[in-house]
Amino acid sequence: MNKLLVFAMFLLPVAMTEAKTETSQKPENFLTIELKSGSVVIELFPNDAPNHVKRIKELAKEGKYDGVAFHRVIDGFMAQTGDVEFGNTKNYNQRRVGTGGSSKPDLKAEFNKRKHVKGTCSMARSSSPDSANSQFFICFESKGHLDGKYTVWGQVIKGMDNIDKIKRGSPFSGSVSNPDIMKKVTVGTAKSEGKAQ
Repeated sequence: MNKLLVFAMFLLPVAMTEAKTETSQKPENFLTIELKSGSVVIELFPNDAPNHVKRIKELAKEGKYDGVAFHRVIDGFMAQTGDVEFGNTKNYNQRRVGTGGSSKPDLKAEFNKRKHVKGTCSMARSSSPDSANSQFFICFESKGHLDGKYTVWGQVIKGMDNIDKIKRGSPFSGSVSNPDIMKKVTVGTAKSEGKAQ
């Protein structure tokens, strides 16, 4: 009986690992952002932030993120984008960019145990925890002071070197003149990437 219990205890973590890998390898659990310097692949965390991941996917599928600027970029901190209202290059509003969102309602916070490390994708918000809508940021470095205060919904798994090339803004506000943009944002990996690894 003891041998069976030990064997079962050994198999349980293996089975859980396989299940997790199987879930995370689904193409719909990845997001691809095309930048001028190349593509970026983000693994999404639907188990940790289901409503935020759903929102990101909806906006990407609707093409709302295509052409949207990285309007706030602070070296050593993060690159912020996703203002689909005022940040699209077709009708860019330098004075209002960073204050807009989508026509969808704001999201309730889904703070989780994920850490803000290099490549973490997290939702931007106002002082209200339940004010995230469409804007998000990608960390250049680990920022532990954000843990548990912003909803982490993804992690860059390929192309972080392209994120590192995003044009920086002013050292204090991060405001960027003539900012880099997300050329195209799609759910899944880019065709050139093949199957997610």
